[in-house]
Amino acid sequence: MRRSKYHLKSRKLGVSYTVSAIIMTATAITLTLVAWSYANQTLAQQRGATEFDVTMESMLAFNDAFENIAWKPLSSRSARFILDYGQLQLIPNLDLVVNVTNYSGASYSGSTGYLRYTTQTKFVSFGDGYYSNFIGDDSLISSGAGTYAKGTISQDPDWVHVDLIYGIRVMKSATVNTVDHVDIWIIEMETTEQSARYAELDLNAKCIDVMTKTFPTNYGNGYPVTGDATIVVQLGGNISGSSVISDSITVPLSGQSVVFNFIVSTVQVKI
Repeated sequence: MRRSKYHLKSRKLGVSYTVSAIIMTATAITLTLVAWSYANQTLAQQRGATEFDVTMESMLAFNDAFENIAWKPLSSRSARFILDYGQLQLIPNLDLVVNVTNYSGASYSGSTGYLRYTTQTKFVSFGDGYYSNFIGDDSLISSGAGTYAKGTISQDPDWVHVDLIYGIRVMKSATVNTVDHVDIWIIEMETTEQSARYAELDLNAKCIDVMTKTFPTNYGNGYPVTGDATIVVQLGGNISGSSVISDSITVPLSGQSVVFNFIVSTVQVKI
């Protein structure tokens, strides 16, 4: 029995509709997956950027806490960090050397650590090679009421780094009976290598000790003044990948002799 042409056409149309439905369904699924992936990426970028802003506020809060307790033995404070997209690191044992170049023996050698937050450039970007200060300036030495802190933001091709490190303060405190007294205040961050991510945590700072070293040791009337005092600080260089940061300041002297007081605070920092 011969089938009609209409029957064959109906069959072809049925197959065509089925194929079209499969293609349309596959296309819809693909578009949905693409949209879902894009939405997730956008949401992650927004959350990563928000985390960066909140972390910057936490860095500022931690710096306030750190400097508040630095000269109060056994006092402690903390700041809260919430990490889902970046990493918080404590990096220890940078060499710290402070030397009065033109007065032999007046020097201090120790070590300090620093705090680093790192996140990917897909969350926040300032441009490759970017560098700026968010606390203090490029100096490691403060001469007055300025902050001890040096807070920087830097970017390489893939990462943004936020670093917080502490320098020194230098000032002539008094001239007594023709003897100049120069105070050199040093904060050392004592820590072990630690890191944290995917965590909500308190970063704790505690002042362990404050000590004073005076030069010359048996100073009598101090060093005879032979010129103004130049104080040089050098930081780093002993850790792989770190360079030596150097800074200096000259303190005018007006007395006949001079005494240098190195006042050192040790602040323990841990996650």
